[in-house]
Amino acid sequence: MTPSRVEQTFLAWSGHPLRYDPVERVGVLVVDHFPLLGKLTALRFLEWVQAHPEGVISLPTGKTPEYFIRWVQHYLHTWNEPDTRRDLARHGVDPDRKPDMRGLRFVQMDEFYPVDPVQTNSFYHYIQRFYLKGFGLDPERALLMDARDMGLPEGMALQEVWPDGRVDLTLRYRAPRTALERLQKRVIEAVDAWCQRYEEQIRAWGGLGFFLGGIGPDGHIAFNVRGSDHLSTTRLTETNYETQAAAAVDLGGIETARGHKVITIGLGTITYNPEAVAIIFAAGEAKARVVRDAIEQEPHVRCPGTALQKLPHARFYLTRGAASLLTARRLAALKKAPPDQETTDRILIDVALANHKPLRALTEQDLQNDLLGNALLPHLGSSLPRRLTLLEQALRDRLERGRVTRGNTVFLHTAPHHDDILLGYLPLAVRHIRDATNHHHFAYLTSGFTAVTNAYARDLLLKLRVFLERSAFDHLWAEGYFAPDHRLGRNRDVWQYLDGVAARDLWMMAEGEARRMLRNLVDLYDLDSLEAVAHRIRHLVDYFEQTYPGALDPPDIQRLKGMIREWEADCLWGYFGFNTDHIHHLRLAFYTGDIFTEPPTLERDVPPVLDLLRRVHPDVVTVAFDPEGAGPDTHYKVLQTLAEALRLYLEETGREDVRVLGYRNVWYRFHPAEANLYVPVSLNMFAVLESAFLHAFSSQKEASFPSYEHDGPFHELAQRIQVEQYRMLKTLLGRDHFYRHESPLIRATRGLVFVREMTPEAFFQSARSLRKTMEVLPQIHEGRQENSPNS
Repeated sequence: MTPSRVEQTFLAWSGHPLRYDPVERVGVLVVDHFPLLGKLTALRFLEWVQAHPEGVISLPTGKTPEYFIRWVQHYLHTWNEPDTRRDLARHGVDPDRKPDMRGLRFVQMDEFYPVDPVQTNSFYHYIQRFYLKGFGLDPERALLMDARDMGLPEGMALQEVWPDGRVDLTLRYRAPRTALERLQKRVIEAVDAWCQRYEEQIRAWGGLGFFLGGIGPDGHIAFNVRGSDHLSTTRLTETNYETQAAAAVDLGGIETARGHKVITIGLGTITYNPEAVAIIFAAGEAKARVVRDAIEQEPHVRCPGTALQKLPHARFYLTRGAASLLTARRLAALKKAPPDQETTDRILIDVALANHKPLRALTEQDLQNDLLGNALLPHLGSSLPRRLTLLEQALRDRLERGRVTRGNTVFLHTAPHHDDILLGYLPLAVRHIRDATNHHHFAYLTSGFTAVTNAYARDLLLKLRVFLERSAFDHLWAEGYFAPDHRLGRNRDVWQYLDGVAARDLWMMAEGEARRMLRNLVDLYDLDSLEAVAHRIRHLVDYFEQTYPGALDPPDIQRLKGMIREWEADCLWGYFGFNTDHIHHLRLAFYTGDIFTEPPTLERDVPPVLDLLRRVHPDVVTVAFDPEGAGPDTHYKVLQTLAEALRLYLEETGREDVRVLGYRNVWYRFHPAEANLYVPVSLNMFAVLESAFLHAFSSQKEASFPSYEHDGPFHELAQRIQVEQYRMLKTLLGRDHFYRHESPLIRATRGLVFVREMTPEAFFQSARSLRKTMEVLPQIHEGRQENSPNS
């Protein structure tokens, strides 16, 4: 398990060994943040290629490899530049031997089936774009998964065999009932035979030499989901719900993901070559639990990552968040230095929750029975009772602060996506909205168009067509109601819809939606007559019916879908009495809908946010607080942009009174020790949450893009999280603290929202400066690399 030269340089900076025996069963390297994780993997890959110029590699698809791809391309493009040569040498890579990438053999590790490889959301297309062209690999030396070559009858297309995209694997062992099923059975058998030949070819090459992969929410490696045989080979197989949910964005919705199967190399394929370098990389605390299990548990089918433990060169490359639950590293940190208050609080809280005890009832024996608790005891000495008392009081104070309402305050509520505020901290927002001395602005930094399915957009257009056919909007058109700059008309759209909600009148609600859709079409396409509108509707309906789910939409369709999301946000805050003047749709340009959204830039993305800060002059700024990119990468990039804009605003104004409220939602949550405001949530507020979500976010009611944690709409998961957080505090403080509290609000509490209040300086420190990031972040280059050794 000797670390490579690259690994040695990163280990020296980390201050940790490669592995803590016997707890860790595989080597681990930890870095500070997501972009640096990409740099580490890129350097290790290039180092390996230098030693194995004709080796067999398998590289990942999806969003996790973004910074790996950026860094590899950067090094290949700039190899002979002095700064790059120094950087390579400093990290243990020989700058005098530029890798010749065309000698490598590439193995595609997985693919959805039956996805046509020409689709831009296929993994085949991804590999062509980013690896074969982007890295300059030789297509003739690539083993790829092209569904068109897997036993289709001559002249037939995938859509003819699988007209609805659904594959019934029971045809493997049951008799077909129809002519179509007989055809499908033959094709499944042909795919199975193709998978066997694929596996044989990999083994004929000696197996994989370098494997780089992410780890799924259920711990899956490639598409070897929980329960996969550790000796499994390449195969056509089922997926589980967690995997389907994670793939929903790529495939255009969970509806499509449920019907598709996958082709994947097996865990036995990955580990066939005992000398293989197999690296799993992961970022963010959302992955911490599955990462810990893969590293610390004995090999078992319930945890696919444990299959890699047999490989001496297997590694886990992690950010601090992803490594945050690794037991031995937490113990080592405790032994090296006295823990800070948050670390101490976290351990005490975890021990109390594990023992189902209030803090005041914890004993020294309870801590001795816990690995981390036992390591903490020497730092506490005889002060354990006092420390528990202080912690209990701190939790009480956070709860009391969470029920206090500020007055005479200007709030700027910000969100990456349009339902983030509602899902993250609606109870806090509503409580402050009820105080008329406060002023509120709501800013959405991206257009969020990827959350709107083609089917939903089509249905809205069909509703509008019904109203046009009935001449329902002729009088409004004549008075200029649909002009893009008609501010009152925009508000009337919302009022019409909400009047329908109040009256439980679906026709009134549909009219409000149709009015806004018509307004959007006029604005987007500069239409000057209702006849032109009708023509445009026909064109758009055709597009949405003919385009495969998950396709990369052209800019006009992206903007139209974004307008649908903006309408939903307008309806949400209209629900609470705000007109569209209080709602700001910034549409930052880095959000493109491509597999990798562009990095935000100082020149393009920061100015709109800075301008809004100058106009609003907020006292409180809220932010989706995801400094490690644990949730969607848009959260991470919006956080960077907002931090830089706020930093410039404070420099301009000299203000020192602004506070930042960091919130989290269904993707990522606070530990009780991290948050310093616990906002009470009553059953009444849960009813408001449900009603607001279902009526405002109609595009999300069917949960086309759900969380892997919950098969249903997001508001249900948000409520579940808030209830879980309440139960934690009820255990820590004792139920009587809630049931016998003097405040009716606390007595009525059945959920809690965790929030972290920060000074701007603390926020900047957590967010990392965008300026600093942009100085070192390489771009993705399209097209073939020039890889001759002398280039």
